[in-house]
Amino acid sequence: MLCTRLTNAHFITMDPDHPVAHDLGIWRGRIVGLDDAVTSLPAREVIDLQGATVLPGFIDSHVHLAWTGLKATTPSVAPCERVEDVLAVVEEAVSRKTSPGAWVDIAGYDQRALGRHLTAAELDRVSHGRKVFLMHDSGHACVVNSAVLDLLPADVRHADGYLAESAMGAARKLRPTYSQDELADAIAHAGRVCLSEGVTACAEAGIGGALFGHSPVELGAYQLVREQGRLPLRVQLMVAADTLHPVGSHEGDGIPRALDLGLRTGFGDDWLSVGALKLWTDGGMMARTAALSSPYHGMEHAGELQDDPELLADTIVDGHLAGWQLAVHAIGDRAADVALDALERAQRIRPRPDARHRVEHAGLIRPDQLPRFARLGAIAVVQPNFLRYFGDDYASIMGEDRAPWLYRGKGFLDHGITLVGSSDRPVTDGSPLRAIQFMVERASESGQVIGPDEGITVDEALRSYTVGGAFACHWDDSAGSLTPGKRADLVVLGDDPRRVSTSRIGDIEVVATFVDGRESDKAAL
Repeated sequence: MLCTRLTNAHFITMDPDHPVAHDLGIWRGRIVGLDDAVTSLPAREVIDLQGATVLPGFIDSHVHLAWTGLKATTPSVAPCERVEDVLAVVEEAVSRKTSPGAWVDIAGYDQRALGRHLTAAELDRVSHGRKVFLMHDSGHACVVNSAVLDLLPADVRHADGYLAESAMGAARKLRPTYSQDELADAIAHAGRVCLSEGVTACAEAGIGGALFGHSPVELGAYQLVREQGRLPLRVQLMVAADTLHPVGSHEGDGIPRALDLGLRTGFGDDWLSVGALKLWTDGGMMARTAALSSPYHGMEHAGELQDDPELLADTIVDGHLAGWQLAVHAIGDRAADVALDALERAQRIRPRPDARHRVEHAGLIRPDQLPRFARLGAIAVVQPNFLRYFGDDYASIMGEDRAPWLYRGKGFLDHGITLVGSSDRPVTDGSPLRAIQFMVERASESGQVIGPDEGITVDEALRSYTVGGAFACHWDDSAGSLTPGKRADLVVLGDDPRRVSTSRIGDIEVVATFVDGRESDKAAL
């Protein structure tokens, strides 16, 4: 007997051997058959989906769940466009802190809306002795007041309270860590938001590191939320490369640096597992710190690498030798050169054809870099909604010649490179459907078309959030398509993305989300 049979639906399976179906059978959280194989079987529950469209659950391969949940409860200065308004929000947040030495976290900071960065002196006027930390929306910079600057080592660079990349990391280290209970609440909240958008599995893009780490025992918070029965979707955890350290393993293992006990990619189960090793090579375009091979249009600088390129490469190689899948953050084309050079060196030392190393973001990729991606088998994990919401700005700072290379689609596919869609939430909107719409039409919110030759088909975009995501996370044997034997994770939509006009894809209703064959409760959002 089936546990559940879903009937009277338009199933888009993403499986070329059985591309569409009308019935789907579920037993103990797995798909056991389609159409005639299950239609006549008895089931404990039969759900009539009344003609709805059903797809494999979306996989968001690059998210920050803890940050998303924490940001939701943090005072925000968005969408303030005047310095005075920002300072008013900060002063209000400061007034809620009773301890004179307390830290005051503020979210939503973006200098582009203000036309310049805030200064420490301006924050000092409203901080009343508290330590103020304004997090840049990109996650790659912050502005702090003098109470924080006074605690920083003398060699930490800043510009009137503005700190970027490693300097921001130094300021973050000063802040008291979050408790596991706080993180568990944040993770549970963010997971429910993902479910509401049809996401049934995701990859948390970096725990334990200086840039995005919220606690040195952050992995324990994920275990806690699962033990509490509040982990609403499947999560794969990328571990920050900062946590690697020298180990005295057998010389025959060839492992120079590792985590304790040799922990690496693949440890865990269907619900919570360790994924790739996360490495940052550069910053972000919002903060103008993505590393380019030539200066930003109209500016005199070309961004920055996170460290000396040889040191970055050594860490990439060591991670490969220790058996990790690698997820290398590289937004600018110069950073991509560093990543590709290091991956090539690593594979030359110890070939691992199915390592499935990933380049996270791949924001600006030159035409000459595409064949290298393909030769190395590197996976491109892009964030289409970056251009949907920030595309006008990004196109402007890249200039007419480079704008068509931004967050490519067709260029990757034409070279046989696995294309994976993701969100990087909470940096921007996490909706897969709105991202899929952009991947097809390449239009920003203002209507500006950016790199139209990089547009792909709806089917190709859907694959990037299902089949492609499963491949990137080594889940292709259990997720990504509605195939017998795979997990019964699926999303029910109010319309078929392949049949509506492209401009309507992002507005399609997510009617229901199923994980492990059970409809998830989104009422708690």
